[in-house]
Order: sequence, then C-alpha cells, then structure tokens
Amino acid sequence: MTSTNEFSDEAANKASFIVRFYQYQKERFPILGHGLLVASFSFSAISYSRICRGAEGFVSWTAFAVAIFTTITLFLLVRIFDEFKDAEDDAKYRKNLPVPRGLIRLKELFILGVVLVILQVGINAWFFPKLLIMFAIVVGYLSLMGKEFFIPEWLKKHQFWYVTSHMFIIPLIDMYASGIDWMIEGVAPPKGLIFFFIVSYMNGIVLEIGRKIRTPEQEAEGVLTYSSMLGVHKSVYSWIAMLAITLAAAIAASLFAGHGWLGIAILSAIFVLCAIPGLLFLSNMTKKRSKMIEISSALWTIGMYLTLGGVPMIQQLIAHH
Repeated sequence: MTSTNEFSDEAANKASFIVRFYQYQKERFPILGHGLLVASFSFSAISYSRICRGAEGFVSWTAFAVAIFTTITLFLLVRIFDEFKDAEDDAKYRKNLPVPRGLIRLKELFILGVVLVILQVGINAWFFPKLLIMFAIVVGYLSLMGKEFFIPEWLKKHQFWYVTSHMFIIPLIDMYASGIDWMIEGVAPPKGLIFFFIVSYMNGIVLEIGRKIRTPEQEAEGVLTYSSMLGVHKSVYSWIAMLAITLAAAIAASLFAGHGWLGIAILSAIFVLCAIPGLLFLSNMTKKRSKMIEISSALWTIGMYLTLGGVPMIQQLIAHH
C-alpha cells in the first residue's frame, strides 16, 4: 500500500523505480556527495593504517574498489534502516519526505537493502573472505541500531545516549575500511588507529549536531534539533566543544603517524576556520548561517581524514613515481 498526503505528487509516485529512487537519493542520500565523503573516508583509513605501519605505497586498486563499494553501501543501509525506524514520526511530523508522501515504499527499500547485503557478502567473500568477520560485526551492530537496541522508548527520552550509541557505527565501518590494509596483510592493527577511530566517532557527532542547529523561525513541531533542545547558544558551544575534542584526538593520531609539527599546525588551522561559522551564527542568526555550520561540519570531517591519511599518502605516492 502506498501512503499519500498533501505533499504527494501522483505522477512522480507512479514513475519507474529507477526514476523514483533517483529522486529519493537526491533528497535523502545524495550518492555523489556522500560517495566523495565516504571515498575520502575509506582512502584515509587505509592510508593512515599503512603510514602507521611504515608500509610502502597503497593497497591494490581492487582492494580499494571493494572498500569503497562496501563502505558507501553500508552508509546507504544506515539510511534505509533509519527510514524504517523513523517511519511513524515521519508520517506524523515530516510528511514532505519521500516515504510519507509515497514517492518510495518501505517494501522497496527493504528489497534494496537485502540486495545490497547479498552484493556486499558476495563481493567480500570473493575477494577478501578475511574481511567477512569485520563486515558481520558492522551489519550486526546496524541491526541492533535498527531495533533501537530493544529500548526505543528509553532512548527517545535520553537523546545523549541515543546519539552516542548510534555513532559507534562510524568507527566500526572505519575498522572494516582500515582492515583492507592490516587484516588482509595478516598483521596486528597499528596502535595509532585507536585515535583515528576516536576521530571518526567524534566526526559523526560533529556532523550530527552541526546539521541540527537552526534559527528559532526554522524550528518545527516534532523535528528534533539541538537548538530547540539545548537552546541556540548552548548547542553552538557544544558543537565547538565537539570540534575541540576531535582536534585533540586528531593531534594524537597525527603524532602516532609521525606527521610532526606540520600536522598539528594544519589541524589547528582547520579547527579555527571551521569554528568561525558557529561564532558568526551567534552574532546574527540567519538560515544561511545555520546552513554554514552544517557545511562547515562536512568540511571539517573531510579535512580531518585528508590531513591524517589522505594527503600524506598522495604525497608518498607522488614521491615514489
């Protein structure tokens, strides 16, 4: 059964699945934008692991392609799981979204999710059976998230625990990505990865808070934001505090990788640049400036990954050519 409401567009809802899915991803999971973010995430996780181990060069392009496919589709699965988890609230408060307005059905997303998992298992089993254990841990945790750890009501009332428990999926996907290096090579994971995983976890929290800071006029009933929960000032200061904690973990990760003072200087400069939109928003609360905090959170995440793993690896590869 298709749900329809005042936001439904009958012609759009009757289009082919490909056309409807294209519109769905544009609104809920822009594959190109997310793909670039996740590709830099995977590239940096593998690079950081190799730099910490003192391994020469990069992994094979086959291994990297498997990592990118698996990590992007895992994040798409997170999105699909969220659609099921939030279906009731979306139907009530966010009727303009693709599922409530009937653009795409939950049944179709379920089938897509099953197909993705079959492809992920098949590709990993074919190329790197060793990684299936790590993959199983990620999917197991994702399934628990989908069920809200069997305590949905409690988590709904305790937003702090809701966010902190859900963010573990990011370092878990990171463990899988870095495993494309150390797990396939059959060596112990380098110690610095602990700090890299902390950076990943904190990046998730920075993104989560950053995209939910709004002006008072933007707040809507039933839509949870940190500005409505904590107040605008407190939410912005919390966001900057999360940036600072991530910076501390990133500096530790940078030192482990032997990036020296240059690494610390670059990370600190990124911190200052990314914190500015938060302070500008406090001086003048406009919709545009609240959007800048969200963009800044994404740039911060890309900046962290590229500084720790991506750029040093590219420099190394160029030097060896």
